[in-house]
Amino acid sequence: MWKFGDLYAGAGLFSFGMKSAGFTPAFAVELSSDAAQSYRQNISDCVINASAAEVHDVESVDVLIAGPPCQGFSTLGRRDPLDVRNDLCLAILPWVDRVEPKVVVVENVPPFVRSSHWELLAAGLRSRGFSLDVWELDATDYGSPQIRKRAFTVASAVGPIAPPERASSKATAGDALFGTPLDPQDPMHYWPTPSDLAMRRISLIPSNGDKRDLMRLAPELCPPSWNQIGCQATDVWGRIDSSVPANTIRCTFQNPSKGRYLHPEEHRVISLREGARLQGVPDSWIFAGRPYPIARQIGNGVPIPLGAAVGRAIYGALDSATGSERISSDCSPPILAAA
Repeated sequence: MWKFGDLYAGAGLFSFGMKSAGFTPAFAVELSSDAAQSYRQNISDCVINASAAEVHDVESVDVLIAGPPCQGFSTLGRRDPLDVRNDLCLAILPWVDRVEPKVVVVENVPPFVRSSHWELLAAGLRSRGFSLDVWELDATDYGSPQIRKRAFTVASAVGPIAPPERASSKATAGDALFGTPLDPQDPMHYWPTPSDLAMRRISLIPSNGDKRDLMRLAPELCPPSWNQIGCQATDVWGRIDSSVPANTIRCTFQNPSKGRYLHPEEHRVISLREGARLQGVPDSWIFAGRPYPIARQIGNGVPIPLGAAVGRAIYGALDSATGSERISSDCSPPILAAA
């Protein structure tokens, strides 16, 4: 019944969550040709392979979602206020004028909603008649087997929208990695072959261990910088703990020096398929591109269980608003003919 459009759509993980909640995709806009092809293969052929910085000729929709680049706001980056990518969030406003949505949802990292760019976006949405709310949500509260905190700016023209209800239980990394046997012939079940040095390191890291174990067991395998850093970045060269949700899956999850991305039991990093599972992606999905662009598509996405929870909250609000309008119309007093 309700249609949505997606800006900065990536491979479509947020779109898939919205679709799972009952929405119909009307259009998506994504600059990366690989990500656009992934969207086309797994969700819909309504994707436009182009920049969302320019408004295209598309139909009106009920909901407009957008995930503008977050690198300029993320605590893992330089947080450069002059990063040109920061301005891309403001390109959403002309799209709002074009597609006339009832609800706009802008997803990003939590620091985004405390930035001057967010203030400009918020002012633009309010001037167009929307009321605003901000949901800062952790994906683990909505059935995702991964810790991932995201901020959703929800602009509504249909009245207040309550945040989604939390799931009754939390999923673990082990649920995703071991719950269903992996197909060894799956082209997505790929991981880079480690160098000799990397394999020597990985083989020494115990269950739930990390670089601190290497520094203790084999200091000769550790670069001097590890001693200089001390207790910082302790998750690097870390094994995933299968009994709890995984750490945030970043674009670089196939590099053990970037976080806790080693398999809980095997001497390797997690595969592309395993990374996708931690984002809630079905095994039926095949991403387009070479391994690193695929890892970027996975790491840049909204966990599907989280996107679906947000979608259900918005779908319910739209249904309620429509029902209220219908009841109000039905209860209007009859117009009496003049005597």
